[in-house]
Amino acid sequence: MAQAYCVKCKKKVQISNAKQVTLKNKRPAVSGTCPSCGTKVFRIGKA
Repeated sequence: MAQAYCVKCKKKVQISNAKQVTLKNKRPAVSGTCPSCGTKVFRIGKA
């Protein structure tokens, strides 16, 4: 599972509801939510 930094919790968290997205410059990324507070989290690169 992918990890991302949650700005609200100020720590690395496992991404829940993770989905693969492609940026405009064709780079892969992972988008989802923080499991503890529900804030959107984002990670550039493959999961």
